[in-house]
Amino acid sequence: MMQMYFYFSDKVVLLFDFWNVRTPAGMVLSVLVVLLLAMLYEAIKISKTKLLRQTILAIPTTLSQESLREPETGSVNSNLGQQNTTSKRWFLYHISQSLLHVAQVVIGYLVMLVVMSYNTWIFLGVIVGSTLGYYLAYPVFTSR
Repeated sequence: MMQMYFYFSDKVVLLFDFWNVRTPAGMVLSVLVVLLLAMLYEAIKISKTKLLRQTILAIPTTLSQESLREPETGSVNSNLGQQNTTSKRWFLYHISQSLLHVAQVVIGYLVMLVVMSYNTWIFLGVIVGSTLGYYLAYPVFTSR
């Protein structure tokens, strides 16, 4: 029967039947894998935020203001190339953000399910991994 409270043990089944930890060495390796998974989650979260900032900066404000006005006949051709390039760039940013979001959701749920094993060592691995991931990824992804 599964434990419904936090416990210290080197025996646990994580996510799948084949991830059955039975030894202290296996627990150390599992904690390391979970730690890296939590770090990856934080890196994806921060990189998604940076990509959103780049997406917002890629859309020129004049483009949104000009779309409210009726186009003039002489400026239609000059703005068409800029709008086409801008919309392609926005579409690529949007696809990238969507893929990062899917990865973030999948990894987030995996980390949550790992914590729900109620093994204290695994829980501490998630906490340390999340902390290290944020500490290391934030300066890397937020630097210009």
